[in-house]
Amino acid sequence: MKISDVLRLSLNSLTHRGLRSWLTILGIIIGVAAVVAMLSVGNGMTSSVESSMTGLGADILTVSAGYSQAEGSLSGFEGRRDFSGGPMPDIPFSPFSDDSSSSDDPVLTDSDISAISSADGIIAVSGIVSGRGEVKYLSESAQVSIEGVDPDAWAEITTSDLEAGRLLAYGDMISVVVGYDVAHNMFDTNLSVNTQIKIEGNTFKIVGIVGESGTGSFGGDDRTIFMSLTAARNIIDDVGSGEYSSIEVKISDAEYYSVISNNIEQALYESRYVTEDTQDFTVTSPASMAETITQTMETLSFFFIGIAAISLLVGAIGIANTMFMSVMERTRLIGILKSLGTRNSEILKLFLAESGIIGFMGGLLGIFLGLILVGLISTMGFSLMGLGRMGAGASISVVVTPDLILFALVFSTVIGIASGLIPARKAAKLQVVEAMRSE
Repeated sequence: MKISDVLRLSLNSLTHRGLRSWLTILGIIIGVAAVVAMLSVGNGMTSSVESSMTGLGADILTVSAGYSQAEGSLSGFEGRRDFSGGPMPDIPFSPFSDDSSSSDDPVLTDSDISAISSADGIIAVSGIVSGRGEVKYLSESAQVSIEGVDPDAWAEITTSDLEAGRLLAYGDMISVVVGYDVAHNMFDTNLSVNTQIKIEGNTFKIVGIVGESGTGSFGGDDRTIFMSLTAARNIIDDVGSGEYSSIEVKISDAEYYSVISNNIEQALYESRYVTEDTQDFTVTSPASMAETITQTMETLSFFFIGIAAISLLVGAIGIANTMFMSVMERTRLIGILKSLGTRNSEILKLFLAESGIIGFMGGLLGIFLGLILVGLISTMGFSLMGLGRMGAGASISVVVTPDLILFALVFSTVIGIASGLIPARKAAKLQVVEAMRSE
């Protein structure tokens, strides 16, 4: 029996059992569509996270006061420990003490910057004073993030390009550089270079606008106003003189961020008189955060794929059930074919081709449905979930690759053939006399 005859007979059989065949194919369609949609969403979110982290600069490390055991945590102040090994002691109030230094919380100072600068693999170090403040422009006001920076070090460390104007320069006491969202999306009227704004009642002139980076949700520049350290300390109350909210470090090679991070830790152990057990600071990097988030995304993807695989399993059981019914219904036909000289291997091929066609058609239509779902998710799904943008300008997208399409099609076909294997072998082993006697 020729292959063309096998395919023709298989298609003819499926056509005559139209409703049953389509119901069987439907199980595969749902499973394949779910797998395509889940993998595409997972790949898209992973790609978006990696893109956002790249925008932050893989060669930038951040040192924060306070210890976090979760490596790559988005905040160095999470999981803060008791550094004395017991309850925090009560510190008596002194009317002569500075409010910024009366807290038990650890702080970063100029000595830490000096210690970090002496470590191997360091290109530039910049102390950061950060907080929030009210910005007024014309009759509007908004709360924004404020960062005080060392202009020289910041110019070397920042990963964002300028859309207009210039960066801060030494001596810019009343000048600021604003992020893309602050300039274009925060007020009804866009801000421009040389525009004057008020921050906490102080008047500043905009000398530069940062280009859109798409990393606002990850601490990027889009929603931030940058000014000199002195100006920031005058506006932000909870940072004392000579203290910093964090320290940014540009390293020589992003591939060795772990080694250089360890160098920084060793330098700070010595300067802050702490050990690994009493560590009161945290060193984080976009690379470590990206690894943590990517691993989480992959775990979620495997979880959802497992759920989708259940649909495929149900579809496979449906194919097996349909093929068993087909064998029972065509027992007499099998006997006739064998009496005419059809070999067992040809009977086996006939039923395997039938189950394979079910898997192939289910995979093909499942991919089509999956692409429709992917389109709906990319346009509406994330917006409904409040995840439409991972920061300004960085839309979360779904990624459908040719490899994924090919995998889904081949896998569904293999599932179909495997599901029909036992019924096909049963048909091939039927005795001619018994099959001919069947009604």
